[in-house]
Amino acid sequence: MNDYLSITKDGLWSNNPALVQLLGLCPLLAVSNTFVTALGLGLVTLLVLTAANMIISLLRNLLHDAIRLPVQILIIATLVTLADIALQSWYFELHQRIGLFVALIVTNCTLLGRAEVFASRNPLLASMIDGITMGLGFLWVLLIMGTAREIFGHGTLFHNLHLLFGDKDVTLHFTDTGFLLMALPPGAFLTLGCLIALKNYLEMRRRERGKTLSVPN
Repeated sequence: MNDYLSITKDGLWSNNPALVQLLGLCPLLAVSNTFVTALGLGLVTLLVLTAANMIISLLRNLLHDAIRLPVQILIIATLVTLADIALQSWYFELHQRIGLFVALIVTNCTLLGRAEVFASRNPLLASMIDGITMGLGFLWVLLIMGTAREIFGHGTLFHNLHLLFGDKDVTLHFTDTGFLLMALPPGAFLTLGCLIALKNYLEMRRRERGKTLSVPN
């Protein structure tokens, strides 16, 4: 149980793929301009990462070292292709916005890194938990960035949410005009930099409190 808690903590916070490992930054920065695009790509990445970890874990004892890496890439590419086809079939308008970056998931070092470092060396349940928590860690960073950039860059929130859920328009309007910089690529770098700085600050405060509590009276 402690191992599973450690895996969960690593994926969601301590070894977060976006804030600590700094992996998958291309799609992270590109699609985080609105909440719905961030949510769409985050969910696809979560599903592909979890499925890839599970399949590779099941096959780990059958793969020779010479072919392990090509097989892992083939599995990830197959899953990404299936996800891309499903997105085109059921969420075509959303695919028009994030389709290019769904294809780039194949080159996302988060997936290949977890496959090689974790799934190929651990049993199914642990690999599944690792995939879910790493995917959720990537997703929550995407959502925070998408929320912040949409509010400050466009003055709205939940715009085009119907592309995912098919509901009526639920857009929240805050201002008529947004801060253009936040809607542009530099805004993605600034938002990510602020999140990394906030995480590092919280970690520093946690360590300082730990030292204070450990000092004898």
